[in-house]
Amino acid sequence: MIHLNDKTFEPFISAEEIDFAIANMAKQMDDDFFDEVPVFVGILNGSFMVLSDLMKHYRGMCEVSFVKMASYEGTQSTNEVKQLIGINQNLEGRTVVVVEDIVDTGNTIEELKAIFKQQKVKHLKIATLFFKPEAFKKDIKIDYVGIRIPNKFIVGFGLDYDGLGRNLPEVYQLK
Repeated sequence: MIHLNDKTFEPFISAEEIDFAIANMAKQMDDDFFDEVPVFVGILNGSFMVLSDLMKHYRGMCEVSFVKMASYEGTQSTNEVKQLIGINQNLEGRTVVVVEDIVDTGNTIEELKAIFKQQKVKHLKIATLFFKPEAFKKDIKIDYVGIRIPNKFIVGFGLDYDGLGRNLPEVYQLK
């Protein structure tokens, strides 16, 4: 058990399971992008650990960038997505792989799709380490999914509760 602020969390997904899921995602991407140089775009703050580990497993040439979006307060989605830090490079005609720590409602992904459509990317792929199918409300394809999970609040491996828990190498669920 761990305690973050006023909440208690219990172990949910081990570091080994996470590494296995990321390695599998990277292998799929190796196969899909063998003849091109994609731009991996991590969604901060949560995806920094996912993208770091994904790059350790990905064998092809690529570029890496980040965008910062926000849609959570505490344990609840605000259902409103704000772009805080944007992309500063020209992505027209490029393949972009958005890398998320978690996809639940799909609001952030929907906003990102609109942003990248304006940038005229050639292909937009969505990758997420964790996916909550029960919470997903959009008709958007998630191309790479590491682990499907129930609609529970989790922390660790980049995911936080009011700023705490991102550095945990494993994932915990709200008790």
